[in-house]
Amino acid sequence: MSTSPASVQMDEARRRSQSLLSSSGLAQDVRAEVQLMASVPLPLSEKYKHFGVEALLRENMVVRNRQEVLDSLSRLIKAFSILEKYGCNLTSPNRPKYWRSVKHNNPVFRTTVDAVKGGRRVLYLYGYTNQQIDGLSFPDEVTEPDTGKVAAVTLEVMTLRTELDMLIKGTHPHQEYFKDVIPFIIQQDKVESDAVVIQPGEELQLLDKLPLVILPPKPTLSLKPLNQTTASPPASECSLCAGSLSVVCPSCDNKSFCDACDDLFHRHPSRANHKREKIQEACSICGISSVHAQCSTCVQKLCQNCDSLYHSHPDRKAHNRSITTPAKTSSPSLSPWECSHCTTVNEMRAVLCSTCERPRLATAASTGQESMTSLPVSSNTEWQCKSCTVVNQGSSILCEVCERPRLATRPPVAPLLSSPGPQPDPGAKWLCQFCTYMNSKPSVVCEVCNLSGKDGPAVSLPQSLQPQTPSKEPLQPAGDKPKPTPRPRVNLDLRRQQAMKTDGLKLISQIREAEKCGVSPEEVYAAICVSGGGGSSSNTNPCDWLTSELPHLLDEICAMAASVQLNYKAGDSGIRPAAVGEEAGQTLTGEGVKLSRAEAKLAWLTAGGDRDRAVRQLLRDRQVKMKELQCLGFRDASRCEDALRLSGGEVRGALSLLQRPLLEPFHQRIWTDQPEPPIDHHSQDKQRLCRRLLALYELPSWGRCELALSLLQEPGNTYSLEDVVQAVKESHDKDFIKRLLNNECPICLCVFPRGKMQSLTSCQCSVCHDCFGQHFTIALRDKHIRDMTCPVCSGPDINDPEQLESYFDTLEIQLQQCLEQDVFNLFKQKLLDHTLRKDPKFLWCCHCTSGFINEGVQLKVTCPSCKKSFCAQCKKPWEAQHQDITCEQFQQWKRDNDPEYQYQGLAGYLRENGITCPQCKFGYALTKGGCMHFTCSQCRYQFCSGCNNPYHKTVCKAAQCKIAGLHAHHPRDCLFYLRDWDVVRLQAVLQRSAVEFNTVPSVGVQTGACCVMEQKDEDGVQFDSPCAVQTAPGQAGLCEKHYREYLVSLLNAHSLDPAPLYDLPELVRASERYQVDTQRGEGEEDNTYHARLLKKLMEVPLGEKVPRNK
Repeated sequence: MSTSPASVQMDEARRRSQSLLSSSGLAQDVRAEVQLMASVPLPLSEKYKHFGVEALLRENMVVRNRQEVLDSLSRLIKAFSILEKYGCNLTSPNRPKYWRSVKHNNPVFRTTVDAVKGGRRVLYLYGYTNQQIDGLSFPDEVTEPDTGKVAAVTLEVMTLRTELDMLIKGTHPHQEYFKDVIPFIIQQDKVESDAVVIQPGEELQLLDKLPLVILPPKPTLSLKPLNQTTASPPASECSLCAGSLSVVCPSCDNKSFCDACDDLFHRHPSRANHKREKIQEACSICGISSVHAQCSTCVQKLCQNCDSLYHSHPDRKAHNRSITTPAKTSSPSLSPWECSHCTTVNEMRAVLCSTCERPRLATAASTGQESMTSLPVSSNTEWQCKSCTVVNQGSSILCEVCERPRLATRPPVAPLLSSPGPQPDPGAKWLCQFCTYMNSKPSVVCEVCNLSGKDGPAVSLPQSLQPQTPSKEPLQPAGDKPKPTPRPRVNLDLRRQQAMKTDGLKLISQIREAEKCGVSPEEVYAAICVSGGGGSSSNTNPCDWLTSELPHLLDEICAMAASVQLNYKAGDSGIRPAAVGEEAGQTLTGEGVKLSRAEAKLAWLTAGGDRDRAVRQLLRDRQVKMKELQCLGFRDASRCEDALRLSGGEVRGALSLLQRPLLEPFHQRIWTDQPEPPIDHHSQDKQRLCRRLLALYELPSWGRCELALSLLQEPGNTYSLEDVVQAVKESHDKDFIKRLLNNECPICLCVFPRGKMQSLTSCQCSVCHDCFGQHFTIALRDKHIRDMTCPVCSGPDINDPEQLESYFDTLEIQLQQCLEQDVFNLFKQKLLDHTLRKDPKFLWCCHCTSGFINEGVQLKVTCPSCKKSFCAQCKKPWEAQHQDITCEQFQQWKRDNDPEYQYQGLAGYLRENGITCPQCKFGYALTKGGCMHFTCSQCRYQFCSGCNNPYHKTVCKAAQCKIAGLHAHHPRDCLFYLRDWDVVRLQAVLQRSAVEFNTVPSVGVQTGACCVMEQKDEDGVQFDSPCAVQTAPGQAGLCEKHYREYLVSLLNAHSLDPAPLYDLPELVRASERYQVDTQRGEGEEDNTYHARLLKKLMEVPLGEKVPRNK
């Protein structure tokens, strides 16, 4: 393990952030640590321990240009953002409900995580190792994810995403770690090499002056010997991406390239044949010899001589050095390879060299005899045989004519014997060994066939064809008579060569002219053979002949073919066509065969212009076509003849003409307005049923049609055809399709296919369309908008405002499709009222219970519906005495001066301090006794009437709460707990703090029955009525229940803590509710234990929402 400062810093940051993420599951808690880890200068292999970052980046890079690299990085950042959310969800204490599975059909997953390579590997590391039909999941035996491992992997995902984001923005402090993985990402200027030139004899002096610890200089690169004509010295970095060098190209002005840039730059056709030379890394001291050893202590790469000198110093003898040898792979296909002939560096998957097309394992000696001018350019294009010059297809290995291998060299040509005499001039004339044309000018290729001769102009020629050179004859005496010079002999071979060249050039010119007119070379050749227009003395144009004479010739061929066939039928002809059987001869009519010009032309071209051969070929082709049509079921010979004549001899066109009358009833049926007859799946004609299913329902394959029929024909089947077809389109698994077709509605208990079931976005419950619509129709007409929850699980929790708002956003879209228009309009109206209630300026009228928005700032407001006034703050009816005083002062004035208020006594006090909804602030003149679970009639908010804390139907967000049913969390001073105390105990709490309380009723108050108003429920109907319970002396004219409520209201108004009056069991239970440590010390007395627990409990604050005095 590395102990560098960067590694230590990385380990500490990783340990801190892993601890934070494992406990909280929040990404924002570890942002600073992730930014720190992303900036630590460490190689990728040391920084990321759980997955191979370098391999993942290479798999997802498109490296044709810088923009594509940036696009690839953006895709990776999006994928890592989603993977980060998956990891944070798994480490969060409040994991999502469906954390165990990841669905592949999720559009966000498909376009991000599934769109990159390696995304699912990260999910495997999270623990999603179980492969499902529609995604991944945790194994069944795993109950909790491994938060430690998930946090570690998530941190690496967050760190890599941060680094990639910094790379795109250009703010990464250590881009050099990515230059070998992500091409084009580092933009910097070229720098000069800092190699030092050491004069001979100065090595020892330099080595003695070196310090004990030196910084590793930039490696100086040594190149293979180049041509002496190269002017510019090799660079020290890649000329495109400034990365490490691999090859140098002399054809590109000695530009240097790395492996990736070399592959991209020399992929262009104009640069594909460039020869590149490998670059070897040189010694970091002398800069000349190749590296022999690498020292890990002083971080040096040295040749053998420099290594022995440098490490001979006593302080450096103990350095750890390793001998470096060229990397050898077990298989030559695992790394790029260099061609032994042209030294081109090829890709590791290439079998042939991309430049010279020689095999990978061919040696330079075995290929040195070939001429580079005769090699093909690409292995994917057509290639020309070096023996017979036939052009073969690119996929063939052997020549189609001579069957010689593609890479075989040209066979040796025996030199022509020459008579003894003077040697011919190499630049005069030479004989082409392919077309035997005598070239008069010195050139590399032949003037006629454009093929290069192996020996060039210097090949030996016969004496008769050798150029005559002036010979030095001895001078004759002046008196002698000169001998007569014989006439030069006519060179027949030279004349033949000249005629061959003239005719060949004329033929090429005629073919090119014909191609401009749309005439093929085969037609030109056939026309020349018939018209004789190929000679040098003929002026006939093949194109003109094809236009004027060919139609008459084709008619003549058709007539001859018909005559031959009739003669064969009559038995008076010696010509027997290539019949295909007695049946073929019997199908001909008395009028003869009906042939077309198109068939005749094709036969004429096949015969090469020979008329007789064309007649036989025409009859043979026609009989083959007739037999093919008869095999397809068309026995009427005359109709087949007419169809072939009208289609120009094409079998497919004739088949279309013959099938048209058979399809006429079908066409008439589909174009009429009559309904399509239903498909009877009990029919025995299985193929007909499958064809109709394919045509009407567009099933993807024949097998799916058979699967649909097998499901429909099962005994006891109750599926409809449309449901089965829809299920078969979704899957080919029969068991899965049956699960799709059998879904029981939990409300009506009927079985429906999944396509006819509907579910809400807040849960996984599914009900049929009818039950779904009826449930929400009744809820809208008879209930509150907050009652519009799932009919099965009653989700979501209406007390959670975030869930409620997102739930209503999606519910509106679903209800629009299943509700009637008037019911849907009622839903929109109720949703509007619900939205208005959240406005802080929205007020409820205390007289008529209507709501409106108050734009004013005065306490007195007037309801626009009933025109009555009330106080905007205390929601009490407005009185003149409330003017210019606060609500508390007005309440005190009523207690002191209002006779009616005084007459009501404590019952009026309880009514005035009734229940106020903490959600919508709507007030109720009711007492808090009885059931503490109160539901607001305006906003349907469910809360405790004693402490105003919400009631939850499912598991709430409180820490370590595991109650799944209806519950609320009450503080210790809530009426929920204090209503069980007796009156004397509650009075004792008030007396401890000197709080006054009433024990006798007010003057004039009836003392027979309690007159406090309560909300009662009978047969599901809620109404308000007096308590009417018999009162007792000493309780101020109230029943015992409401007198306790009065005392608890005083206790809450003065913020008194009832804990000092707890006995030991009550104190222990209260401490457990607040998660206070109740561990009792060994031998600890009860009083000491009680005092210690009481002190800890009183440190916990009282209820925050309990009504207090302002």
